[in-house]
Amino acid sequence: MNKRTFNLTTEPWIKVIEVDTNQEKTVSLIDVFQNANNYRQLAGDMHSQDLAILRLLLAILTTVYSRYDAGGDTYTWLKENTGSPKIWEINQDTFSKSKYRRDLFSTWKHLYQSGQFSGAVISYLAVNADCFDFFGEKPFYQVTGEDYDYFVEKKKKIATSSGQVGVKQINRRISESGHTKALFSPKLGGELKNEVSLGELVRWIITYQNFTGVTDKSKVQMSKKFSNPGGWIYNINPVFAKGETLFETLMLNLILVDPRDNAKYTLQKPVWEYKSVRDYIEQRKLQILPDNLAELYTVWSRMLHIQWSEEDTPTIFSAGIPMFQNDNAFIEPMTTWSWSKKDKVYKPAVRRLDTLDVMMWRNFGKYVNVNSESDNQEPGIVRWLNWLKDEEIIPDEKPLILNSVALVYDQGKSSSQLPAIEVVDNMQMQADVLFDSEVAERWPIRIEDVIDLTKKVGVAYYMFARDIGIVRNVNDISSFSEELSARFYGQLNEPFREWLEGLKGKDNRTNREEKIFLWEKSLRKITLGAIDEVMQESSPKDIIGTHVTPKGKKSREPKLLNIFIARNRLMGKLRKIFEEPKG
Repeated sequence: MNKRTFNLTTEPWIKVIEVDTNQEKTVSLIDVFQNANNYRQLAGDMHSQDLAILRLLLAILTTVYSRYDAGGDTYTWLKENTGSPKIWEINQDTFSKSKYRRDLFSTWKHLYQSGQFSGAVISYLAVNADCFDFFGEKPFYQVTGEDYDYFVEKKKKIATSSGQVGVKQINRRISESGHTKALFSPKLGGELKNEVSLGELVRWIITYQNFTGVTDKSKVQMSKKFSNPGGWIYNINPVFAKGETLFETLMLNLILVDPRDNAKYTLQKPVWEYKSVRDYIEQRKLQILPDNLAELYTVWSRMLHIQWSEEDTPTIFSAGIPMFQNDNAFIEPMTTWSWSKKDKVYKPAVRRLDTLDVMMWRNFGKYVNVNSESDNQEPGIVRWLNWLKDEEIIPDEKPLILNSVALVYDQGKSSSQLPAIEVVDNMQMQADVLFDSEVAERWPIRIEDVIDLTKKVGVAYYMFARDIGIVRNVNDISSFSEELSARFYGQLNEPFREWLEGLKGKDNRTNREEKIFLWEKSLRKITLGAIDEVMQESSPKDIIGTHVTPKGKKSREPKLLNIFIARNRLMGKLRKIFEEPKG
């Protein structure tokens, strides 16, 4: 690493998979936009890293195409000065809500139909190349030593060597702090864990800003105390659309027009367009939720400064920046939401270690507003896709894939929040199934009914597992039941995904009933198979059983419970579940 320039616009650092060869390739920012239709997907070191870089790419596209149309012309309702950086203003004489929405949507439509991004993106990157130099005067996603020392207290300044984080901590595949060893690391040895190529370091710096734990102790000075925050994406339940190519993925997630009824037009301002780092940090100290996607997608959780030794070894200094509140933060389009009864607000949902086996389809109603009268909040990306379908840009029969990538930390160790596991999931169905407009027979309603039925079977199977745990006198009945239940749901996941993919919006009522019956038939078969597996594992002790006193009936004699009685109980519950009226 002898050179002191590494410009992200022209140097290769983004990993992608080529469509034609299915081979991995490392490309620059300009290359990725010029040839996005030739790449299948991002292919970084982790899916979480790909998500962080996807949001960076979307921030660039959102910034460019909120100013320039598909032909490269500035919208008539915008004004710009000739300074550096440019200052954009709304021209109130020509601006109207209907006009800007129409213009932005027209730009999106032209880009999508052309199958490639216009030269406006390349021009933007060329004009702003200095903002993307990893070693520049305004280093990308970092601060200079002077700026770092300006914001931290005296005992945390660079000269004291405080506030250092190793590359092995920023690398989320290792996430090893100076105090806690990562036992299952892809790299062995202390020094090897800190070795990294320049392109890889860039990718991990971007990832770290989005998925930061709370192990580092340094922070910017403020009159009011604050705790170091985790990264923004680290504390949401990410969901985004996946296309057949990287171009389509970027376009499906490029929300140029906020579909919310009360949404206002806001000027885009990614982090690198702030006049200075000090301006950005001062703004962040106000803890105001960004009002534009480009700023949200490029939000920092840490002020990072990298010092390079003569041997080109990086020493990274990190100081926390106060994070804004996420209450009712509906500007974030890539998350599901949970209602907080205590605070009376919606908060981004967060994946937890104790729900890792709960796949997306089991929370279908969190991703799709099944009932229009419901108070559930749909992810913004789902609202956007619905709008594209209503505008007939997305064909009815087009398969839509909702992807989820969550880097989950151990909530029991809030003092560190180091990553514990990465969870990747998806849910695919036709556009006219996801956004079915049939009033009485809407597929989303029918799908939710089917999921409710499946969950009832799951509860019954869980109780069967508890009975087996009692018969076997296991030490931790809850853990045993949960493990057996998770194995049962694991057998349901792929068949249910396939069932979803086979639904069609054009199915008439008879077709819909037939397909629902087919799932019920599959559900019965899988459940009976799971019961048989347990029965085949039975021992003489399971057959002999044990005596159990019925709950709430202490005066009655204990009753025999063995594996056959447990199975008969479950079979009785299943008959009742499948005979209940649907809907």
